[in-house]
Amino acid sequence: MRIGVYPGTFDPITLGHMDIIARGAKLVDKLIIGVATNPSKSPLFSLEERVGHVRRETAHIGNVEVVSFDALLMHFAEQQGASVIVRGLRAVADFEYEFQMAGMNQQLNADIETVFLMADVALQPIASRLVKEIATYGGVIDKFVSAGIAAEVQARIAANARKG
Repeated sequence: MRIGVYPGTFDPITLGHMDIIARGAKLVDKLIIGVATNPSKSPLFSLEERVGHVRRETAHIGNVEVVSFDALLMHFAEQQGASVIVRGLRAVADFEYEFQMAGMNQQLNADIETVFLMADVALQPIASRLVKEIATYGGVIDKFVSAGIAAEVQARIAANARKG
């Protein structure tokens, strides 16, 4: 069985992520979405909420499993029995970072390949960070995330604003 891992923080999960997930799931028998803790980011949603969002958004894709992780990506991929890491690319800037990461990951485990998928042209500009920024300033985000995620992002931002 060919197992792939698609890692990310998914804060929030966007239509761009969903495009990569749907296409990546066609390349492997099982695609494990690894929802990562990332101490360098300040997530809008907790790890448990993000895992729930990804599970809900991917429930219609039969060969997807959603797992949280707080480890080195290659260690996580090895624990999952993965032979492939799926990464999405939006722009040249993504490629430079991802190319460096793929090289480092290959040094850690040459048996796990990194596969890059270009995001759909219409979805390339979407970034979770920008979705949160647009929502923070009252912009409409339903072109970038599902309706359910849009409602949750807007509700969380409103709740955070009330807290001060």
